[in-house]
Amino acid sequence: MKKTLLALLLAPALLAGCEATHQAPAAALVPRAEGITNKYWKLVTLVGQPVTMAPGQEREAYFMLKDSSRVAGFGGCNVLNGSYELRADQLRLRFTNLLTTLKACPGPNQETALLAVLNQADNYTLQGDTLLLNVGRRASLAVFHAVYF
Repeated sequence: MKKTLLALLLAPALLAGCEATHQAPAAALVPRAEGITNKYWKLVTLVGQPVTMAPGQEREAYFMLKDSSRVAGFGGCNVLNGSYELRADQLRLRFTNLLTTLKACPGPNQETALLAVLNQADNYTLQGDTLLLNVGRRASLAVFHAVYF
């Protein structure tokens, strides 16, 4: 009797353990490609050249466009901040009032070229999780990939 009672008490717990757990649909696991704000954009190509981290570089170059029309990021040596103007319906993006910290940077510095690109860019192309910054109809000035944490 005790064994039967114990089996009856444990059966729901055992069955619940065997029940499949609820999983998000596959579409929810795929990164969303629409929109460029509130994403971490890692720099991968700058003026046609692949970007690699310099020895001793504390982190990769990136930027994030915040909902508040503020841009924040890291140029490779210094922190960068500023504003941006976005017209997503026309694929227009302009960075304004960009400022960086003034840390002395050892070795070759791609940061100056990145800041020049950000100041020149006036439009963008979005291809999935790849963002290209452009000026006019010329070739892309910089290519960024979205990073999801």
